[in-house]
Amino acid sequence: MRSGRRLGIDVGTVRIGVAVCDIHAVLATPLATVARGAGDVAEVIRLVGEHEAMEVVVGLPLALSGSRTASTEDAIGFAERIAAAVAVPVRLVDERLSTVSAQRALQSTGRDVRRSRPVIDQVAATIILQDALDFERSSGTPPGERVAPDEG
Repeated sequence: MRSGRRLGIDVGTVRIGVAVCDIHAVLATPLATVARGAGDVAEVIRLVGEHEAMEVVVGLPLALSGSRTASTEDAIGFAERIAAAVAVPVRLVDERLSTVSAQRALQSTGRDVRRSRPVIDQVAATIILQDALDFERSSGTPPGERVAPDEG
């Protein structure tokens, strides 16, 4: 298992959830919610630097069938923009059901899902990152697929 902090990213159409793990890559925790739009990429890049992340893990929202959707393409484009601007690897990992899992986790604590949308995005990012950490720990290989920077 490689040590070093990683950021987990849940790309949505309105908000971006961000999570971070500890230096030993054991536990992912919620970090921030970034508004989608002007400055969103710059804010994620700032968080990469602030937390000295050695890798960025971006959730890839595939349909349950495994096929690509408009959200899949949006997440890939966002990951490519991050990859073009940072000197650390950016990886795409399957995130099917992460938002549903986040909503269920919050409901189980008695929180109102509608009022907790920014927190749901952070929890979804935490689930994405924790799943990636657990995969690497069990397999010995980095999770998902490395993103080539978008040169255009």
